[in-house]
Formats: sequence, C-alpha cells, structure tokens
Amino acid sequence: MKNITYIFSLLAVVLLAACGNSQIDVDRVKPVVVTEPVNYDTDDPAIWVNKEDPSKSLIIGTDKNEDGALFVFDLDGKIIKNKTVSGLKRPNNVDLVQGAVFANDTLDFAVTGERLTHKLRVFSLPDMKPIDGGGIPVYVGETALEHRDLMGIALYKRPSDNAVFVIMGRKTGPTDGTYLWQYKLGLNDMGDVTATLVRKFGKYSGIKEIEAIAVDHELGYIYYSDEGVGVRKYYADPEKGNEELALFATTGFRDDHEGISIYDTGNGSGFILVSDQQANAFHVFKREGSVGDKHQHELVKVVKVSTRESDGSEISNVAFNDTFKKGIFVAMSDNKTFQYYRVEDILDIRDQ
Repeated sequence: MKNITYIFSLLAVVLLAACGNSQIDVDRVKPVVVTEPVNYDTDDPAIWVNKEDPSKSLIIGTDKNEDGALFVFDLDGKIIKNKTVSGLKRPNNVDLVQGAVFANDTLDFAVTGERLTHKLRVFSLPDMKPIDGGGIPVYVGETALEHRDLMGIALYKRPSDNAVFVIMGRKTGPTDGTYLWQYKLGLNDMGDVTATLVRKFGKYSGIKEIEAIAVDHELGYIYYSDEGVGVRKYYADPEKGNEELALFATTGFRDDHEGISIYDTGNGSGFILVSDQQANAFHVFKREGSVGDKHQHELVKVVKVSTRESDGSEISNVAFNDTFKKGIFVAMSDNKTFQYYRVEDILDIRDQ
C-alpha cells in the first residue's frame, strides 16, 4: 500500500511539473516563422525593405565565428544562398541603411564589423556585393587588449542633410566616456565606402561589455546596452554634444541587457524593446518618454518569447504581407536560428 501511495504521489508531482511547464509555455509568445539554421552562432539581424514589393524584403543575420557570414533570408525564413556572404572573420552585429545619398549616388547597404580583423565591412543591398575595398580599419591607435575587437554596430542617417554615420562598439574599452566611436561615411572615386572619425563618446560601467546599439533616426537618439547596468541614451548627431541624456532599464533584468529595437507608431511615439537575455524576454518602454520629460522612458510591459538567450533583434512597422500586416519583429535565438514574430503578438497595437 505504501508503494502504491508513493507511486501516485510521484505521478502527481510529475503531472504538476508538466502543467507548470505547460503554463510557462502558454505564457510565451510563439514565432510564426523560424529560419533555417546557420552554421555556427546567430547573433544579430537587420531588415531590408523592398520598397517596390515589401513581400520580397530580406532579413540579414550574422553568423558569429572566425569563419563567419552574413546570412540572407526571405520572409519565409529560407536562406538565399546566392546573397549570403561567407568567410567573414567573426562578424557580431549588423545594421543597414536605405537611401543613403553620396553626391550623385543613392545606395542601400549593410554594415558589420569583423572582430578578428578590426575592420568595418560594407555590402550593397540587395545584391550583397562588397563596397569597402576589402574592409575599413577602425579604432586605429587603440592598443589595449580587446579595445579594437568589434562588437555592436549601428547606422544613423541624419534627416537634415542625409549624412550617414556608423557608431561602433567593442569587446571592452575605457571608462572615461570614449567607449563608442562614430564615423561619417563617404564614397570614393572607386565607388567604395570610406569612414572618417568624428567623435568618441559614451559612458561605460566597466562591469561587462557593450554590444547592442540602436538608433532612432527620426528623433535623433542613440541607445546602447551597458550589460548588467541599463540602457544609455545620447544624441545621434555628433554636433549636439556628448551629454548622456538618460540611463534607464536599470531594474527588473535577470542578468544581461542585450538587443534593442525601436518601433514607430507615428508622431514620435512608439516603443523601445530591450532583450532580457537570460530571462528569454523583452522589456518594452515608451519611445516618446513620459509627460514633461522625453528622456524618462517608462516600462510598459515585459513580453516572454520563445527565443533563447537572445542577443540581437530588429523590428519594422512595414506591412510586408498577409502574415506580417503590422510589421515584423526578428530576434536571434541560440539554436542557430532567427525567429520572426507578428508585431501585434508582441506589442499592444491591434487597434492602431
């Protein structure tokens, strides 16, 4: 009798555990598309919008390895092999710009950083051909260990004159307010992109590292994750100075602050999504700030997702197709994939 009682008790524990796991599963938002896997280690995505036919837009994602790549996917998560760029030396993050104007040339292009060569790499879109002369050295003159090992990257197109800048981070760096370096991009006579250093800025706690960087082009702000501390905010225009405008998202994270994405709902409003990496969740903040203080970003909600240990993410408000009518949210997962979510499953925008 005691054995039977024990068996039933054990079964009850197992069933309760199963129900508990099921409840956790139910609470997590599921993707509608999971990409084909890359070779080594996904890290960060970017979204290229096909203006003529949004259903033919592209997702570009990094495969982080010494034999790494920029993988290109369609909206069904299939790898487009003839666009994928292989042989990159540990690319971490990727970003892109559309409609960059250089004299008589208008370009779409993607940028990534090779950690092992300390070079910025640039590829035209949508064909993914190199336009960087083999790579642009950055953080030149830095000699301390890992101070040139590229990590985060973001592009900023200034609305007033369409000037394009790249903001770059590294594995580690100084705590004197010069962690990030910003370069103005140009085009030489050979048709290759060039980069000129315009400023060094950005506080760093020295606790972990800075990887995730995002730019709000319309409002003109840079956001970056100081892992284990919070999200820091600065002006994107180097002519507006190096004052830190805000430090938010300082509580409620399990461990690392990671990928940052900005969703535009119009008129300067929207949401800032920040990855709570070890919790497999995203914290959502008000893009426009609070009443009376545009730099006070209040927490709206926390969204549990199916991605695992998400480093990088990106979001768009474009109506791509019948699946992604209000936009797409793309997040890296540590099983070598990227996951695509409907924006309305992540954010409260169904009636907007």
